Amino acid sequence: MKIWDVIVIGGGHAGVEAALASARLGADTLMVTLSLDGIATMPCNPAIGGPAKGHLVREIDALGGEMGKAADATALQVRTLNESKGPAVQALRAQSDKAQYSRYMTTVCHAQDGLSLKEGMIDSICPTVNDTLQVTTSSGEVIHARAVVITTGTFLRGVCHTGEQRLNAGRAGEPSAERFSDSLRLLGFELHRLKTGTPPRLAADSIDFSRMEEEKGDADVPHFSLDEGPHSSDSHLPRLSCWLTHTTRETHDVILANLHRSPIYSGNIEGIGPRYCPSLEDKVMRFADKESHPVFVEPETAKQDIMYLQGCSTSLPEDVQEAFVKTIPGLENAKILRYGYAVEYDCIPATQLDAALMYKKVPGIFTAGQINGTSGYEEAAAQGLVAGVNAAHWATKRPPFILSRTSCYIGTLIDDLVTKDIRDPYRMLTSRSEHRLMLRQDNADQRLTPMGRALGLISDERWQRFEDKRAAIRKGMDWLSKAKIQPESPSASYLLETTGERLEKNISCLELLRRPPVKIEHLLKVMTEAPPMSLAVAKQIEIEVKYEGYIKRQQQAIERQKSLEDRELPKDLEYGLIKGLSREAQDKLGRIQPRTIGQASRVGGVTPADISLLLVYLALSHRTDTPVGTP
Repeated sequence: MKIWDVIVIGGGHAGVEAALASARLGADTLMVTLSLDGIATMPCNPAIGGPAKGHLVREIDALGGEMGKAADATALQVRTLNESKGPAVQALRAQSDKAQYSRYMTTVCHAQDGLSLKEGMIDSICPTVNDTLQVTTSSGEVIHARAVVITTGTFLRGVCHTGEQRLNAGRAGEPSAERFSDSLRLLGFELHRLKTGTPPRLAADSIDFSRMEEEKGDADVPHFSLDEGPHSSDSHLPRLSCWLTHTTRETHDVILANLHRSPIYSGNIEGIGPRYCPSLEDKVMRFADKESHPVFVEPETAKQDIMYLQGCSTSLPEDVQEAFVKTIPGLENAKILRYGYAVEYDCIPATQLDAALMYKKVPGIFTAGQINGTSGYEEAAAQGLVAGVNAAHWATKRPPFILSRTSCYIGTLIDDLVTKDIRDPYRMLTSRSEHRLMLRQDNADQRLTPMGRALGLISDERWQRFEDKRAAIRKGMDWLSKAKIQPESPSASYLLETTGERLEKNISCLELLRRPPVKIEHLLKVMTEAPPMSLAVAKQIEIEVKYEGYIKRQQQAIERQKSLEDRELPKDLEYGLIKGLSREAQDKLGRIQPRTIGQASRVGGVTPADISLLLVYLALSHRTDTPVGTP
């Protein structure tokens, strides 16, 4: 009987990163997916990145994941968002060719040593007497593994809704996994229902783009990936525009007149929908004072034959979709190729997992992606990478890989999931991190590549490029501190003319760069002895210099918090025996079993007074070597 090290159930964005990470760490890995033609598909918006999500992609890449390289290789358009705002919230977004993206990831998976692929639907999973996990397919095949990563997306008892039409499906045209939820319940998993949705797709030749605002990508195309290998070279695909239009009062009237036919409002959908990406009917109801909502018309592939309506997710009936689409400027004669629909599915409250994304009740079972209550390809891929690493570590008896929320957005994402009682689809936002000035997209490689190298996911060539970049940053900073500009020099005259900054004395370039109007490009233009540096290096140096004071204060706050993050709590601590702890704290801490005091402080309903009692408890237990409050 063959025993795999790791089985990954599902071939979406979480499943791909999990399977690749596991195999790259030397674990004998099998990925089981419904269709080998549907690996890493983009059933919703064909784009990667955006605010906070772009940070996740950069971090996935820095740790040795694949999403950034795939996004670079299949981009139709790349834009830097929030350029007018501070560096903490600036983010890359790539419009991808959805067919090419899936094809890229499929090719990578087939070529990966140590990874096997198999078509099939999983019906059950259970532990065996020899400390392995038994997975059974719908055809009756039994497969064994030391660890399993579950990345089922929207397929657990998935139901697609379009108006009164209801179809058991994980997404349009694909079957749902009807039995696997029952198997998870038998293992003790608590499950609940969530909902997500997708908009209509339109024939491009039926759209009047002259009535819309064109949105072009960046001229100098930035990259998600630091890797300079063949997969992350500039995309060979054409650079295309996206288009902006808006709903109208007439659009809203059509929706309001047919609201009773929406399964969201008729009661046919019980799952909770995404708060930060609501359906169009939700937006019309929740923001009744708004005369219009933005609608982005985006290409799905390089052929430009199918356009995606971002901002128009809906589950209204087909005839209503036909009616409201024609009220949007530029879409008066639009032909709908595929109607929008909502899908509801089973997921788990992720508080049932530890920080390694392993199920607490059955060691060796890991979960990642939408099954954990998240939305978005990037959130799924980030979890998949971490779950894949930890599944491989579990199978090969290595310690777990835990990312802290102070080190990256991935750590923040996972800490929120396993600590907080989240009941609607979780979306990563920059505001979710209290350390976002430290966790910028420009320094993701500096923060995490050493971790990826220590894991074994960063190649020698990639590591050398990282070292070269780090050396270039040090050299650039050293030059800035030593290079000086005199008040009467041509350089000073240029700076006065271009920035308005007047020099009264000799001043270092470092001091000059701290002044808001002065950009590093100004200094590089007039200082011929400046060392060569890439645009990415120059940008990172500028941010570090201009925000030095803020960064230092945030680093100090992180150091103060570190004492709580490092203070571990005993496993299976009986919180009900700690005198003075609130009943709510006893219940929630007992259920979640936080790993550290820092994690306990973020559990909803746990007060500062509760944390003080826990610290006293730990101090007294340490002195007596006997848990306080025990019989």
